Amino acid sequence: MLGGARSGKSAHAESLFATLPDSVNVRYLATARRRPEDTDWEDRIDGHRRRRPIHWTVVETAHRGGLVEELTRTDWSATLVDDLGTWLTDVIDRANAWDRPRGTVAADIDALVDRVHTYPHDLVLVTPEVGLAVVPESRSGRLFRDEIGALNARLAHECDRVVLIVAGLPLVLKDSPSPTEGRS
Repeated sequence: MLGGARSGKSAHAESLFATLPDSVNVRYLATARRRPEDTDWEDRIDGHRRRRPIHWTVVETAHRGGLVEELTRTDWSATLVDDLGTWLTDVIDRANAWDRPRGTVAADIDALVDRVHTYPHDLVLVTPEVGLAVVPESRSGRLFRDEIGALNARLAHECDRVVLIVAGLPLVLKDSPSPTEGRS
């Protein structure tokens, strides 16, 4: 699930699991770091919290072992990751890589792509699409745009279904049958 800022991508991703019965074990992996001093950011996080069903298990990956480690735990029927942009920002921050050469965080990206490739259950990934805008003026902006664009392309290759959300409307970019459905 990819799209621009405030496009509705998170709400659409959540709606994919919202109709499941309460007995289905849904895990929501939240990648954002809490910033109590930033009330706008905290309001955004609270809005996401209010939308989610209360029986979902929420794991804040930035405060635990990390997203890739959480994806090694496969005792969940369905997992939603929101969002890969905040995950990538955290990875770049932790590596102090904003002024380092592109590819500095390649090992983290490779680990995530590999884990998504082998993940055995339903998995929905939310990620920003930033490549449709102007070229960022700052080096860090260009670094983020390039890294998230490359990550999105690699993950799109691994995923059975890729949906772009534009103005709140889903546009299916890829829809492959699952291995159990067979191929024609």
